[in-house]
Amino acid sequence: MNTRAIANFFQVASLLLLLVAVAMLAAVVTMHFAIHGAEVQVPALMGMTVADALSETAGMGLNLDVDNRYYSGDVAAGHILSQSPAAGTVVRREWHVRVAESLGPQKVDVPDTVGVDERVASLELRRAGLEVGEIAHLPYKAAAEGTVLAQDPPAHAQGIEQPSVNLLVAAPDDETPDGYVMPDFAGWPISSANAALAKAGIRTGPPQLVDVPVAAMGNGDAPLRAPAKPGSVLSQSPAAGSRIDQSTIVHFTVVK
Repeated sequence: MNTRAIANFFQVASLLLLLVAVAMLAAVVTMHFAIHGAEVQVPALMGMTVADALSETAGMGLNLDVDNRYYSGDVAAGHILSQSPAAGTVVRREWHVRVAESLGPQKVDVPDTVGVDERVASLELRRAGLEVGEIAHLPYKAAAEGTVLAQDPPAHAQGIEQPSVNLLVAAPDDETPDGYVMPDFAGWPISSANAALAKAGIRTGPPQLVDVPVAAMGNGDAPLRAPAKPGSVLSQSPAAGSRIDQSTIVHFTVVK
């Protein structure tokens, strides 16, 4: 092979290598734009109306899910209270952004459903604009099956967080309970409160003993109050109306 032929061969080879390098660079650039072109920053949605947030996220190729609704005295009804992921987070298009919607200040009065049938209770709650939350069942001979034994939050409660009410419902005596609503043990002898919880398989921690001074005699029109008896329950944790199960440990504050 003469010198000219060798030179031509290297020229062709160099050109081919250049073309391959250009093609690889183009592929890398195309892949970069394909990947990053599918990414967007999550917008700041807090404070926006749900309708505006839907429009904003849809225009960016994101999906908006309203996961929860809460009462709020600070954020107007229909506006967004919180979001996840946070504003500024980089996500791929079609990502689901979850938000909580404000219901505004609590205006509904929580009905008293204790003692009525579960279906009637559900209707009363829905008429009041509330939802039925968790329903726990407790074997209980003293009430007909399906009767509501307790509710959380209690009737006429103020400052509730969500528009839902949990119910404790009487079940047949041979049914295994799946949870309980914490009774109000205030004023009970600690021994009776412990016994009632032990019967349901709920454990109690050591009580906290406190001194309670004897109340002074009433003055003027002030009503007289009976003094707290030693050994009686002053307070409890969890609070009355809370949902508990056999993994819960209940703590009492008791008069010394």
